[in-house]
Amino acid sequence: MYKETFNFKASDGLDIFVYKWSPDGDRQGKAVVQIAHGMAETAGRYESFAKSLTDDGYIVYANDHRGHGKTAKSLDEVGYIGPDGFNRMVLDMKELTKFIRNVENPNFPLFLFGHSMGSFLSQRYISLYGKDIQGVILSGTSCNPGPIVNIGIRMAQKEMDKNGPKAKSPRLNDMSFGGYNKKFSPNRTDFDWLSRDENEVDKYIKDPYCGGIFTTSFYYDFLSGMKEIFKKENMGNVPKDLPIYIFGGDKDPVGKMGKGVPKLVKAYKGLGIKDVSYKLYKDGRHEMLNEINRDEVVRDILVWLASHMEKVCN
Repeated sequence: MYKETFNFKASDGLDIFVYKWSPDGDRQGKAVVQIAHGMAETAGRYESFAKSLTDDGYIVYANDHRGHGKTAKSLDEVGYIGPDGFNRMVLDMKELTKFIRNVENPNFPLFLFGHSMGSFLSQRYISLYGKDIQGVILSGTSCNPGPIVNIGIRMAQKEMDKNGPKAKSPRLNDMSFGGYNKKFSPNRTDFDWLSRDENEVDKYIKDPYCGGIFTTSFYYDFLSGMKEIFKKENMGNVPKDLPIYIFGGDKDPVGKMGKGVPKLVKAYKGLGIKDVSYKLYKDGRHEMLNEINRDEVVRDILVWLASHMEKVCN
């Protein structure tokens, strides 16, 4: 695998940091997978997954979102995504797609892969730009959270008004990550909910760019974006012929412990989307790419990609 990094300038002038992984040697690649990572992590954590993809002939791009990783100006800036941050992150993804299409790989099929926060960004992406890609894979995702999202928005608004948009919010952090972890008590760490693989959890904890407390404005923008995703008129804009594959662990608290993914599948099918499939892994937690059965998970992704490459080529 050949690895490189670069920056591209977003339409508002921000430099977005991007990882690119390509097949070794003279292999040219057969398609592109664009990755949207989750909250409080970085695109660099997907290098092992990228190795499996490049071994199978895919070229992989993954940008650090605003307020994350090397797109953040410093560690102090991690967790602050700026004004209208949710929509800007979605637009950054679109602008990376445009760069891939227009500059580097104009004739290649492109599949979008989104995990956790990145899966919700991807859900919004496909309602806006779904015609620009050949398929989407959603990992660690869920369905419409319902009225509770309005409560979260109001709480975030109050904290933002009181403390400012760049203030860290331990309270909202405890309500999200803390709530997830309680389902696995007694806890070894604050992040047991991520994976049964203790080594992977420890690697996450040791990474200074992972697991930090995010800002009031992040929660306000992200929850507002979540509300926008699940508006009927927005979901109705997802192309009916866009292939969608959704997977997760049946012990993933983001996915409502196995209940959220089937509900999301039902919603998409109810909109008339023709090719929607999913898989839940028994006892799997939030990060199935870092779970103890990750080899099985990656094989299933490669099988899905291969079957949809055949459809694109035919």
